[in-house]
Amino acid sequence: MGSVRPYLWFHKDAEKAADFYVSVIPNSSVTRVVPAPPGTPDVEEDSAFLVDFVLDGMPVTAMNAGPTFTLDEAFSMCLECDGQAEVDHYWEALVAGGGEHSQCGWLKDRFGLSWQVTPKQLDEIMGGPDEAGVARAMQAMLGMQKLDIAALQAAYDGT
Repeated sequence: MGSVRPYLWFHKDAEKAADFYVSVIPNSSVTRVVPAPPGTPDVEEDSAFLVDFVLDGMPVTAMNAGPTFTLDEAFSMCLECDGQAEVDHYWEALVAGGGEHSQCGWLKDRFGLSWQVTPKQLDEIMGGPDEAGVARAMQAMLGMQKLDIAALQAAYDGT
């Protein structure tokens, strides 16, 4: 069987987006840039058409193909972080330069790709044995943009 990978459609900034993502996510690199063949609709000749890159071991392809389709929240990259410092770091890095804050740990970067920046501690809190605590943590999360681990834990604990 071949590989499974995200395939992202951009209007014109696939290469810039890939360069940005590999600058933010460790163990990442651009592996191939394919120039647009002559006559490719909605893409300048000799500009990047396909961009293959790896994000921390996961292969991704980005394509410049004009405005026919756009990225939206129906697809997101989920970035699991270890602790609040990592959440803060990646949240700020990904939203920099024109991104948009959303809710419950979601954001949209300046290229329109949605990300979930979530601490691994969220799974521990939301999977905890106290159903009332999980409900309190869920209510707290619904009021957040960037996730706050201490506030989620306090809500779970009822403090």
